[in-house]
Formats: sequence, C-alpha cells, structure tokens
Amino acid sequence: MPSMVMAKIDQQLAINKSECVMQNKTSKTLRERVYHAVGFELIALSICAPAGAWLLNKPLFDMGALAIMLSSVAMIWNMIYNTIFDRLWPADRVKRRLPVRIAHALGFEGGFILIGLPLAAWMLNVTLWQALMVEIGFFLFFLPYTVVYNWAYDTLRERIVNRRCHVRQVSTSSRLR
Repeated sequence: MPSMVMAKIDQQLAINKSECVMQNKTSKTLRERVYHAVGFELIALSICAPAGAWLLNKPLFDMGALAIMLSSVAMIWNMIYNTIFDRLWPADRVKRRLPVRIAHALGFEGGFILIGLPLAAWMLNVTLWQALMVEIGFFLFFLPYTVVYNWAYDTLRERIVNRRCHVRQVSTSSRLR
C-alpha cells in the first residue's frame, strides 16, 4: 500500500513539474502580456518625457503627451509583436541568446518607427524628416532598453513561476500523504 501512495505522489509531482516547465517556456496569459507591456511603457515614460523635453527644448507637457500617445500605440504593438514572435520562436525565453534578443528588439523597434513616425510629426508639428530624427533618438534609447527590460522580465518571470510551482508541488505532495 505505501508503495502505491508513493507512486501516486511521484506521478503527481512529475505532472506538476512538467506543467511548470511548459508554463515557464511558452504560455503567457493575456494578463501577463498586459503587465509586461505596461511595465515596459511606464519605465520608458518616466525616462523619455523629461529627457525628450530637455534634449528637444520642448515643453514637458508636449513631450509627455507625445510619449503617452506613442506609449499607448507601443503597448498594443508590443502585445501583437510579442505574441507573433513567441509563436515563431517558442524557445525558453530565459535561454534566448543575445543575438535573438537583439533581433527581437530590432524587429519591434523597426515596426514601431513605421507606426510612430507620422504620429510624432503630427503631435510635434514638425516635418517627417525632423520626426525621423526624433524617432532615431528614441530608437537609440529603446534598442538597448528593450533588450535589458525583456531579459530582466523573463528572468524574474522564471523565478516567480518556479516559486509558484514549487509551492504547488509541496502543497500537492503534503495532500497526497
């Protein structure tokens, strides 16, 4: 009888561990994607609006409004882009090497420049060429920021998921005994 109970515990722990590994590697809920995007944009806003106002000699309100508008568009683009990228590149996020992270950031920022350029020109009342210069400045900030933010997010996410799975496994094994 005790060997049957132990076999059941081992089987349940193996299933839970397998579920945790899969959750950690591939499944990100819509809520998680929203947290990821909102966190990314809030940190970026707190850096870009004051820096842009100072560098471009524009009122903080104007740069803040532009930053919020671009941030809103970027959050939507971020969720769409990352969903597509995760489906095309379903490998373990934490183990993605630097070249993959750089390619991810280049793809995101390249797509976003195409979306954000007309918005920046309109909101700052400048030419497309001047808006392109602003976008290049943002790009030079966001490329390394995107790589670092996603690496940090993926690393923290893995720790949180592993901790939750460990708690669930301990809870399951104590219930089965």
